[in-house]
Amino acid sequence: MKMSSARFIPAAQQAVWDALNDPEVLKACVPGCESIERVSDTEFTVQMTAKVGPVSAKFKGRITLADVNPPTSYTLAFDGQGGVAGFGKGKAAVALSPAIESGAKGTQLAYDVDAQVGGKLAQIGSRLVDGAAAKMADDFFARFGERFAAHPASDVATEPDGVKAAQTPAPAGLWGRISAWLRRLFGV
Repeated sequence: MKMSSARFIPAAQQAVWDALNDPEVLKACVPGCESIERVSDTEFTVQMTAKVGPVSAKFKGRITLADVNPPTSYTLAFDGQGGVAGFGKGKAAVALSPAIESGAKGTQLAYDVDAQVGGKLAQIGSRLVDGAAAKMADDFFARFGERFAAHPASDVATEPDGVKAAQTPAPAGLWGRISAWLRRLFGV
């Protein structure tokens, strides 16, 4: 499974970087996440529950960061075991850059994911797996964006003279879900 996208986050690049590396923020934003614990500066353990079509399982896994270039980019490798439900593993390249959307300053978060699943997960079909992964990504970014909207004073990008930039929420909601569903349905 391959998935690529870019999202606008209404916050300064350093604030987005810090949040992406904070286990508590990630736990709150990743759907079904029960725990994320830092093992070292570049390794985390994860426990989460996921449902893909008729298959529901608890996964235990590991995330390892590589090519870390704060606050700009990193590559993460992940693997997780879900018992009889199967496994998931892969890599994701994450890149942050300053951006402006609708006049608001913020950060462009771009990602490219290449993942594989096995076991019962692989047997249910790529369309269901891809759809579940896209929904998890949409849910993550909706929660992640809400975090910055809820804390505008400390996380909003500012002009050089210290004046706060206007905020525009990340695109989400019903239209975002409908367009994502249509893209998956028609392979666009």
